[in-house]
Amino acid sequence: MKKTILFLLLACFSGAQINAQVIKIPNTQKKWAWLDFERPIGINPLLAPNAESTFYCPMQESTVKWESADTFNPAATVINGQIVVLYRAEDDATKGLGMRTSRIGYASSNDGIHFQRHGAPVMFPGKDAQAEAENSGGCEDPRVCMTEDGTYVMMYTQWNRKCARLGVATSRDLVNWTKHGSPFHKAYGGKFENMFSKSASIVTKIDKQGRQVIAKINGKYWMYWGEQYVNVATSEDLINWTPEVDENGEIKKTILPRPGYFDSMLTECGPPAIMTKDGIILFYNGKNDALYGDKAYTANTYCAGQILFDKKNPYKVLDRLDAPFYKPEADFEKSGQYPAGTVFIEGLVPFKGKWYLYYGCADSFVAVAVRNHN
Repeated sequence: MKKTILFLLLACFSGAQINAQVIKIPNTQKKWAWLDFERPIGINPLLAPNAESTFYCPMQESTVKWESADTFNPAATVINGQIVVLYRAEDDATKGLGMRTSRIGYASSNDGIHFQRHGAPVMFPGKDAQAEAENSGGCEDPRVCMTEDGTYVMMYTQWNRKCARLGVATSRDLVNWTKHGSPFHKAYGGKFENMFSKSASIVTKIDKQGRQVIAKINGKYWMYWGEQYVNVATSEDLINWTPEVDENGEIKKTILPRPGYFDSMLTECGPPAIMTKDGIILFYNGKNDALYGDKAYTANTYCAGQILFDKKNPYKVLDRLDAPFYKPEADFEKSGQYPAGTVFIEGLVPFKGKWYLYYGCADSFVAVAVRNHN
């Protein structure tokens, strides 16, 4: 007992020392960063659970209220002149965290603010080749982006209640999806196929037509991925990806949590990364550690950060925000499944001269913030 108390005292002291020693540079001095996102007044949350919405589940062989518990963690893209949000929905509020089934729903908007739901999930666990990886936890946390020829690529989490792993799927219409399984199936003989892996952000650019499309750098596609850390992976076909490894052949941890900062517990990739004149901006979600985090923020809260990579060498980190550019403020961002506070960013798209940032609120709702210029 005495040893336990001593350890806790040392941990608290160390945490205090970390916060005392850290010298943080204000975000406003980071001229490359995108800081001016604002919540539209009286609009959020955009999407909330709907107990009237039903769907025949092929795995359960019964009709379920597929979005009755939670609607959150949205991807976003543009098709046919509309913004489409693909959001994660959970089906049974009586079950505990991680024990519900997730499916991905579809909602569209002409203005980026007011949405109409499709009425049925477009991605869900079914009797297909991915059943073992997705039943019965489901399909979670999508990120979506588009190729120059109009093919949509979704990176999402497959959850079978044993292992959470990345999955990749493609579509031409955002409704009918072809699942391809793990993006790491072929790399290094499948060594990393079934490792715990989440949250992938493919690098995009703005083309001459003003569309956000997947970029090629040095002849390859690039992706940042991870939750406990951020790794870099490359691909030639957007289906099969090769992670960067270290000298021991293990996953290289390019970005790690920082003691004393808002991202001291997790650094989880957000929406597709974007090439700018200054470099590649990776938007990510940071979780604040209870002992070793930034005392300016609530323990276990999720806030949003940004990292700048070299656009000619996407492995190279140029800069990183010391404070979040977006944090929980509204009541609905500090309730639900994560009362510590959560803004979890997954969708970011240009539309009619503005940028729309879509995020999950406390694992319960979908909301938006707007940047009023390109």
